[in-house]
Amino acid sequence: MAIDMDAAFAPAAAAVASGRIPGATLGVVTADGTRHVRVAGLAQKVPAEEPLTRAHWFDLASVSKVVATTTFVLRLADEGRIDLDRPLTDAIPDLRQYDVANAAERRLTFRDCLVHRTFLPAVEPIYTYGDDPDRLRAFVLQREWRHGPPVYSDINFLLLGIAVERITGAGLDALPLGAGLGWGPPPGPAVATERCMWRGRVLKGEVHDENCFALGGRTGHAGLFGTVDGVLDFARGLLDGSGASPAMLHAIRTPVEGHRTAGWEIRFPGWSGGQACSPGTIGHTGFTGTGLWVDFARACAWTLLTNRVHPTRHFDSGIFDLRPATGEAVIRAVAPGVS
Repeated sequence: MAIDMDAAFAPAAAAVASGRIPGATLGVVTADGTRHVRVAGLAQKVPAEEPLTRAHWFDLASVSKVVATTTFVLRLADEGRIDLDRPLTDAIPDLRQYDVANAAERRLTFRDCLVHRTFLPAVEPIYTYGDDPDRLRAFVLQREWRHGPPVYSDINFLLLGIAVERITGAGLDALPLGAGLGWGPPPGPAVATERCMWRGRVLKGEVHDENCFALGGRTGHAGLFGTVDGVLDFARGLLDGSGASPAMLHAIRTPVEGHRTAGWEIRFPGWSGGQACSPGTIGHTGFTGTGLWVDFARACAWTLLTNRVHPTRHFDSGIFDLRPATGEAVIRAVAPGVS
């Protein structure tokens, strides 16, 4: 499939040229295996400049939720080891174990967490409660979480990651991933993220998310690193069915709660992938400036990987405009004539 990658990459190239983001990589893959990649800018600005290359590993941040955790959970469901509509306590019997009769956390199901239809908060500064990963995991399991309306929540996926570890008897880093994907530190050159005020250094090759770092660097909500080719390999496995069973594909493509499927989002007004993609397109973003979108109807997927938090998150990088603009440009490049 012919793709005008200069046009597809134009929004990201402009963002780099204007100084809004240090560097950007755009990869597009189709179900027939056609692959195109463009790279611009820097993997690191401070303390020394380093050019960005195709070989660099990005901290995928919350893209970990779909590439790793959602995939692991759905594979276990395929194997009959998880019933998505059963409570998490099937895997984590000690969840809120001091209030087994009344704790609302004990009634949460795997599917509830996958589609973010829980009362759990979006995020909590867990890293401020201590520096022992095992003790912090115990804190996550025994805390009486404040209740609120359903929101996109890291806590949902923290719990799913713990459940996967309990069921498999292994850490998340022991479970299979494709080439070009892995938990940190990555085996190749890494893209710098933030100058972290808490850790007192520019982060490079260590996870940006503070809670993930405090919990050992491998959690259900963050911690995965990947190259552009590793992410594209994963996406192609969804497009051609080689990386997911029919049941898994149905789960990630079927809305359950609003625009949320199992782990992913499906296209909705104003979403990150733009409006030119097909209605059944799924996607997910990561805080560090990453994202992955899969358009099954057009048999293509794209990933935009940036280091928009380098050297600080406290700067208007324009990422929330760049993502949909890139999605629109990709679809125009893949399907000329699309407006």
